[in-house]
Amino acid sequence: MDNITHSIIGFGVGEVVHRSLPAEAEPQSQRVRHRLLLVACALASNFPDLDLFLTKLLPAPLGYLLHHRGHTHTALWAIPQALLLAGLLWLLWPSARALLKASRPARLGLALSIALGFALHLAMDFTNSYGVHPWYPFDGRWFYGDMIFIIEPLFWVAIGVPMALIMRWRILRLAGLVALFAALVFFAARGYLGWPSFAALLLIALICGAAQWRAGPQGRAGLLLALGISLAFIGVQHMTSQAGRAQITATLEAASPGTRVLDVAMTAFPSQPLCWSYVSIETDGGQYRLQRGITRLAEVTCPAGLTVEPQTLTGSLQELRALKASDCNVDAWLRFGRMPLLQDGALSDYRFATTPRGNFTTLHIAPAPCPANVPTWTYPRADLF
Repeated sequence: MDNITHSIIGFGVGEVVHRSLPAEAEPQSQRVRHRLLLVACALASNFPDLDLFLTKLLPAPLGYLLHHRGHTHTALWAIPQALLLAGLLWLLWPSARALLKASRPARLGLALSIALGFALHLAMDFTNSYGVHPWYPFDGRWFYGDMIFIIEPLFWVAIGVPMALIMRWRILRLAGLVALFAALVFFAARGYLGWPSFAALLLIALICGAAQWRAGPQGRAGLLLALGISLAFIGVQHMTSQAGRAQITATLEAASPGTRVLDVAMTAFPSQPLCWSYVSIETDGGQYRLQRGITRLAEVTCPAGLTVEPQTLTGSLQELRALKASDCNVDAWLRFGRMPLLQDGALSDYRFATTPRGNFTTLHIAPAPCPANVPTWTYPRADLF
């Protein structure tokens, strides 16, 4: 997910943790704990993305592909990261340190906020089609949720509106609400968000905001409702993603009975469970075929800004296997590539062929030294080799 979404979710969960604990004896201590838990959960919900500093360990594009969502996005390495974050907060925040020494609820709240923040980061990154490998080194496989668009405004609205209403100063409350509304208008105007989805998001904002307002200054009803709606939305997206994949697979198998569908990568449209873009990969003898397109689970109009033209491309299994065996950079790249496209002397992942800034996965095939520091993630397309 994008870091704005990670932050909003982190702040929302931190707020729920704070409001679920017994109040501190002194108002000042209560304010310090409030700030501490919000900051801790938001930082933990972003902390694994510090692996961007590791991308220089390999030449482009391998550094980004193999080290982003790499070791810091594993359950095992979340433990030292959590301890590091807790240690930094202890060392750099004197008032929080004094509170933690004196207050058991504050210590419990900090532990919960950090643990939930890291768990949420890995869980939310799993939900989209980029993938994570959370169980490394015990299991190096990539896991793909294929159900949530990487920027999902529903989380912004459902959690952001109650959080804005909680803010102490009226000007900040208004600024937060205006910013959320402006973001929705921007997404809709650019064709990333359909107007029916826009209306549904406004309704969700109204419901969650009203629930939080009625809960009072110390209530949490709106936030809990927002988290419940978010979980329900993820569940709906999972079901429609599975239905869309089954529909696409059946269509592909009917069109080419002799082929074997290896995988279908599903990419959601923002706040629209009935529209999906996909990239599929099939094998047929010595060839493999990549297809992209749009599938609709009902008669709806999908947002134009994310619609792609259908296209089919083929590749040689023999050529791909030969490159894997002879070129160590290609072999390293194949530890990331889920939909490998070999074309015009370059290797790229067809999932990202339509990104606005070009395909960031493209590896130009040329003689080069073998890279060091290559993580041993399992090849996503081991079934091709």
